[in-house]
Amino acid sequence: MFKVIRKRDGREVPFDETKITDAIFKAARAVGGEDRQTALELTIEVLKMLKTRYNGQVFGVEDVQDIVEKVLIEAGHARTAKAYILYRDRRTRIREAKGELMDVVEEIIKETDRENANVGNSPSAKMLQIASAASSRYYLTRLLDDNFSAAHSRGDIHIHDLSWYGKTLNCLQLPLDRLLSEGFNNGHGYIRPPKRPNSATALAAIILQSSQNDMFGGQSFPFFDRQMAPFMESADENEVFQAMEALVYNLNSMHSRAGSQVPFSSINLGTDTSEAGRKVTRNLLLAYEAGLGRGENPIFPNIIFRLQKGVNFDPGDPNYDLFKLAVRVASKRLNPTFSFMDSSFNRPYGDQVAYMGCRSRVMANRRGPEVTTGRGNLSFTTINLPRLGIRAERNLPMFYRLLEETVELVVNQLYHRFKVQCKLKVKDLPFVMGQGLYLGSEGLKPEDSIEPAIVNGTLAVGFIGLAEALVALTGYHHGQSADAQALGQEIVDFLRKKVDEAAERFNLNYTLLGTPAEGLSGRFVKLDRKEFGIIPGVTNRDYYTNSFHIPVYYPISSFDKIRLEGPYHKYCNAGHISYVEMASPPEHNPEALLTIVRHMAACDMGYAGVNYPVDFCCGCSLLGVISEATCPRCGSPDIRRVRRITGYLSTVDRFNDSKVRELNDRLVHR
Repeated sequence: MFKVIRKRDGREVPFDETKITDAIFKAARAVGGEDRQTALELTIEVLKMLKTRYNGQVFGVEDVQDIVEKVLIEAGHARTAKAYILYRDRRTRIREAKGELMDVVEEIIKETDRENANVGNSPSAKMLQIASAASSRYYLTRLLDDNFSAAHSRGDIHIHDLSWYGKTLNCLQLPLDRLLSEGFNNGHGYIRPPKRPNSATALAAIILQSSQNDMFGGQSFPFFDRQMAPFMESADENEVFQAMEALVYNLNSMHSRAGSQVPFSSINLGTDTSEAGRKVTRNLLLAYEAGLGRGENPIFPNIIFRLQKGVNFDPGDPNYDLFKLAVRVASKRLNPTFSFMDSSFNRPYGDQVAYMGCRSRVMANRRGPEVTTGRGNLSFTTINLPRLGIRAERNLPMFYRLLEETVELVVNQLYHRFKVQCKLKVKDLPFVMGQGLYLGSEGLKPEDSIEPAIVNGTLAVGFIGLAEALVALTGYHHGQSADAQALGQEIVDFLRKKVDEAAERFNLNYTLLGTPAEGLSGRFVKLDRKEFGIIPGVTNRDYYTNSFHIPVYYPISSFDKIRLEGPYHKYCNAGHISYVEMASPPEHNPEALLTIVRHMAACDMGYAGVNYPVDFCCGCSLLGVISEATCPRCGSPDIRRVRRITGYLSTVDRFNDSKVRELNDRLVHR
């Protein structure tokens, strides 16, 4: 009856009516039908309608599919029609994903994506981004349930590190002391325990590197001072300093992580009062203060100084001198940041809570011992709070209904990802699982599932844009209104309760995260602006405010910002961080930073830091705030500008466009 049909790309190919029959039969079988004869009869009706409508004209694939849907519905096969429409939609998404992938590859070849400020623009970085784009589209179109995929694509939620969905895990707090004392094998033979400080720190860098290559997120030493202390006892100060300097150099130069990145490394220390432990802390801080070879500000490691009363917080405490040194270094180099062991939610664990530079925190455990070492976050997914606020149209009951539905969606998606991760075998993560780094992996064989280990990890429900959601709901954010502040805490408390309910229901470590968003902060607002238009205070900027933070552009004092953000830390048991902004490094006034840190502790914060510009002229090594495009001393345009982004440091040239605009909007807190 018909000779040719026009494909979507414009080509004309021979018409084959059996493809119509096959498609109808498959749709019928999907809803319990088995009758091919009915499919043949329906095909005849499709052909009749095609003849009537096109009368010898060439028609396309989409035209045929439209008529198939019409015939199925008119013939009373509504369930088969629905199955056919879903199948057609899935095939459309797969086809579009292929086209989008080619567009993404073309852009990446020009310049690397800036979703992660640790990614450079090298050939290997571009290759990682191309692989990441392909992998993400595979998971969206082939593996994820339609409701999860659609919610991510619409911008209701964001599945972080989507390209790694079924390949590995997020992050880990490493058992450095055990690996150094027993030795380890990272793939090419046994590495014996070190005997001197330089060997110990060299192996520490290799351990970070090896673990990083098994995972997609950060790697951390939870108790670096006490973990490293046994290898420093007989060494003098100079030898320990040289070892720590080598560690800092290594962690800024080992471009061994996928995409030519250095490992995302964090180091927690500050509460070991032994002389060897104090020596570790003192000399790592001094090495970081000295900077790199010409005085450049180090990017890694994130140093997190652990504060605790009776240990280092007050004058007379045994490590108070190290706290003062940490403040001095933070006044020049942005790091260390500070974690507070005496906060209401950390205090029950003594000094055992460790953080990562991106803010991740892992402590409580439903399935094993409540420890930090050997545990990490498995994955996290973020809720777009401003979108829910816009959709609610200032109707709070509606907002909470939408929020509850979205939390439930995220909880189920995280469980789906957990079950996918459980299919991984020990041999798939040969260092992390094969060497027993992950709690519960000890004794597992290469072909065993990693499930017995990862039940100790966390599944994090994140959120972004509390400030913009509050504006959408009330007209004010929590920096502007006491009522908005009360509502903000109510919303985050609601989130935490729903997450705790999920932990109880699944008997897994579901936790709530104040999301660290880079590319996401711009992605969400672009989607929302396209759907809802420009809404002042909500979608009128190119980014959403991270987690529960007061917007960076809002004028507020540092003490008020800390006071208002402090109450949110206790809800976010998966991680939290707060900052204040200074105009310049307070290296000549460290007492100001000390006062701020003490106020953070008084406001029940768990983890916090202080931001300011750190600029370095690569021509003459001038270090300071360089406001001009060129160096005021030598005229060089080669200025290295270091800033903090979502917890860790990076150079501004690696920020994506949304984060550059956010950076430019940051106001100094009085």
